[in-house]
Amino acid sequence: MPEGDSVHRAARMLDAALTGHVLTKTDFRVPQVATVDLAGRPVDSVCARGKHLLIRIGADPAQLLTMHTHLMMDGRWEVYAPGERWRVAGHKVRCVLTNSTFEAIGVDLGFLRLFPSRLEPQAVGHLGPDPLGRDWDPDEVRERMLQAPERAVGLALLDQRNMAGVGNIYRSEALFVCRVHPLTPVGEVPDLPRLIERCFLMLHANRDRERRKTTPAELREPYWAYKRAGRPCFRCGTPLDLLRIGPAKLQQDRDAYVCRTCQPDPAA
Repeated sequence: MPEGDSVHRAARMLDAALTGHVLTKTDFRVPQVATVDLAGRPVDSVCARGKHLLIRIGADPAQLLTMHTHLMMDGRWEVYAPGERWRVAGHKVRCVLTNSTFEAIGVDLGFLRLFPSRLEPQAVGHLGPDPLGRDWDPDEVRERMLQAPERAVGLALLDQRNMAGVGNIYRSEALFVCRVHPLTPVGEVPDLPRLIERCFLMLHANRDRERRKTTPAELREPYWAYKRAGRPCFRCGTPLDLLRIGPAKLQQDRDAYVCRTCQPDPAA
């Protein structure tokens, strides 16, 4: 599942392959921009903002275009040599950016849109500080979360307006490590700064790894709690529970994995 670390890795890969190079061919396979041709324009920069990826295209700073994509659940970017056979079915490809050295393809992207770069604040300005970004400010994250002190912390951590880049995996893992139940109101979390710091540390530990891992080296399994429902807690042996705390239509995105012993329910 793509989270902030996955998007930052994709941005670094695309930045190395595209930035400073003139596009020789573009192919946008989404209806809204299907007729756009950006061949002949250089890529100015590529960056990640939480789970959002921004590719800025053009030579004149006043006329830069931003290609804004989101991976959602299954999206990814791949880079090939021009003419190299793709390892993915063509109908899954939403975008092709080609230069003289590389060809980048966006696969199963959640969305793709183009707009003048000056409008970026309207697109991503609502996002909270990014643990992997230059704007990281844990105090601001804490202040944003405490604006709704009655809200379940398990939902507040996934709200990208509070902190950009944390998804279901890091939410479950950070709450487990900090022994906090996801239904605990934000205002009642015993050490909210520590929980925020744990999200920061986990994302940084995995920013350069192809295979995400939040457990120590001596444990072969990659996660403390995520996707381990029914299996014993590494701390106490209690079978882990699967808890759904979001709206029914979003259950898939709101599954939380909890140890009822290590993370006692505040309502119990």
